[in-house]
Amino acid sequence: MIRLRGRWTPEDRTEAFYRYVPFEVPADVAAVTVRYAFEFAPDSVLDLGLFDGEGFRGWSGADRREVIVTADAATPGYLPGPLVAGEWRVMFGLQRVPAAGLEWTIEVDLGPAQPEPQPPPPPRPVRPPDRDLPASAGRRWLAGDLHTHSVHSDGVLTPVALACLAAERGLDFLAVTDHNVTAHHRDLPAAGAHAGILVLPGQEVTTDEGHANALGALPWIDFRRSSDDWLAAVEAGGGLMSINHPLYGDCRWRRPMTRHPPLAEVWHHSWDRRSPAPLEWWAGWGGVPVGGSDYHFHGHGGLPGQPTTWVETSDLSLAAVIEALRAGRVAISAEPRGPVVVRQDADIVVLDSEGATLLDPNDVSRLVVGPQQRFPGIPGLHRLIDHDGLTLALVP
Repeated sequence: MIRLRGRWTPEDRTEAFYRYVPFEVPADVAAVTVRYAFEFAPDSVLDLGLFDGEGFRGWSGADRREVIVTADAATPGYLPGPLVAGEWRVMFGLQRVPAAGLEWTIEVDLGPAQPEPQPPPPPRPVRPPDRDLPASAGRRWLAGDLHTHSVHSDGVLTPVALACLAAERGLDFLAVTDHNVTAHHRDLPAAGAHAGILVLPGQEVTTDEGHANALGALPWIDFRRSSDDWLAAVEAGGGLMSINHPLYGDCRWRRPMTRHPPLAEVWHHSWDRRSPAPLEWWAGWGGVPVGGSDYHFHGHGGLPGQPTTWVETSDLSLAAVIEALRAGRVAISAEPRGPVVVRQDADIVVLDSEGATLLDPNDVSRLVVGPQQRFPGIPGLHRLIDHDGLTLALVP
């Protein structure tokens, strides 16, 4: 066993947020197990990641104190694969370091070990009936959620259980966007096939100055680099990047960028839907507005589809969803089966919203008096509100 210990100080954090502790892995090792410890307190938080001699092997933030990597399996959030001999590095993210400093210890075992097996998949879900929203010729509106988490970061459900929950909620697609990792990507095709929905690969690129989603079949995005580098890497891979919950507490967006990404998560589960703040931020920032539940587990974030991001697309595929998002053929509603407002060609169509008020981009109000009502469409954001000013749905 290899034992290492040290102490991080506020000066260390100021000098470099990410710190690395090396250790040697000999040839023919069956498993690498890393355990770390520190005195956890509100002002004392260390994140954990792991690199081998060839690159990134995983990240778990402050959510795990032990990780195991083998050739065939790994702790969620970490990548199985050959255990290359040579220098490996534990990566610390100095999230919060008190004035007195923060002592830490690491133990590395190089020997037989096996990560805990994942539970069997839940039964195949029963989907509610699909909603048939008015769409342009050759297209249909599909319901999805662009921001959720699994056991591969700080969620509690496996990807397949998360996909089943989304299907039970009536979603057609779901993006699994675990923090700073892509280890979950390999599980998503089987999860989607079991649940009967499309599961999109994603990564929530996460720092202490803001979070952004990288959506698409992309390689790992290095969260240690600049936000401009994130955007360039996502674009090179044919994906889309979104600024997440830009006004949400200590996760609000504070990172500089020379270009803005194409998507902006204006509707997050935390939004007080009577407040104009996210929409005012978006008016200055730009991009296609989208929503995300940020689901981790029941009681943390909304359920999948709270809010729902709708896309108008020709088919249910990763390429078609990405293309619709890129083109701005989107709408957002509070729930998969609640009031919704969409565009159909030149019209704005409001559904299941009797008694609500539609506000156009010029703040002209129109009362909704039927279960399905059409209004002339003009460019810009249309917002559906109830009698108390609560936002029910949006369409750009």
